[in-house]
Order: sequence, then structure tokens, then C-alpha cells
Amino acid sequence: MTQQIRVPDFKKALFEILDETFENHHGIFTDKGTSLFATLETITPAQASRPVFTGYSIAAQVAHVTLYLDVLDRYLHTQQNEHVDWEEIWRTVREVTPDEWLARKADLKRAHQAVLATLQGIEVWEEEPAIASAFAVLAHTAYHIGAIRLALYVVQSAEPA
Repeated sequence: MTQQIRVPDFKKALFEILDETFENHHGIFTDKGTSLFATLETITPAQASRPVFTGYSIAAQVAHVTLYLDVLDRYLHTQQNEHVDWEEIWRTVREVTPDEWLARKADLKRAHQAVLATLQGIEVWEEEPAIASAFAVLAHTAYHIGAIRLALYVVQSAEPA
């Protein structure tokens, strides 16, 4: 007997988890106020600029997630792997001005909306690239939410009371 997940059930769960990851708490796996965008709204440009751990800033984390989403969106459209210098952001993104911080967050939202629209446009979920990419967005972004929230804790702990 072949068992299959109904596509509407799969899509409902996928998009609910994606929504929680990026925007709105549903109680699936995050605490209230800890989605990516909610977290970023609590971070000042100075906090986003402070290097932590191995010297990477929160601004670099945001730039990396944005690049990842852009690359993934292109891959979903073309199924072509492209060469990407994943280390460039970690080498180059450091301090951000208030305007640059706003622009980074806006660019991340743009990239998120593009991937979301692409995933929502998939009608047949039988091919590996779509399913693997959907899971990859969730896992990759969840990792970076944790890294950003930990970095923010370190940055805030070092600030004068």
C-alpha cells in the first residue's frame, strides 16, 4: 500500500512553519517574538555591527541569509547550481549605518518574499529540488535565527547597564 502526503496538507504545514520562521508565531517551534524579522526589529545598527564569536557581525548574518535566499530562488527557477563565494560576506560585511541596517533588513524581506512566492507557485511537489529546497530554507534560516539571537545576547551582555 502506497502512502502519500496530500499536497494541500504538505503545503499548509510548510507555509505555516515558514511563516513562523520569518514572521508570525504559531507555537510550532519558536517562542513568541523570536521569528527572524521580529528578532531583527529589536537590534540597533550598533548592535548589528558588533563582531562576535569569530568576528562576524549580525549584519553579516543577515547579508548571508539574504544571499542564500537569492541563490536558492534562482536555483528553484533554473535548477542550475551557480558558483557563489559564500565566504565573501563573512570577509567584508562589518559595520552598518542606520540607513544600511534598514536597507539590509528590507533586502532580506525582499528575498524572503521572492522565495515564498516561488515556493507558493509550485504546483507539483514530486520533484526533489522543490522539497529539498523548502526544507533547506527552514533548516538554514532556523540555524541563523539561533546564531543571531545568541550573538545579540552576547552583544547586549557587553553593553553598559
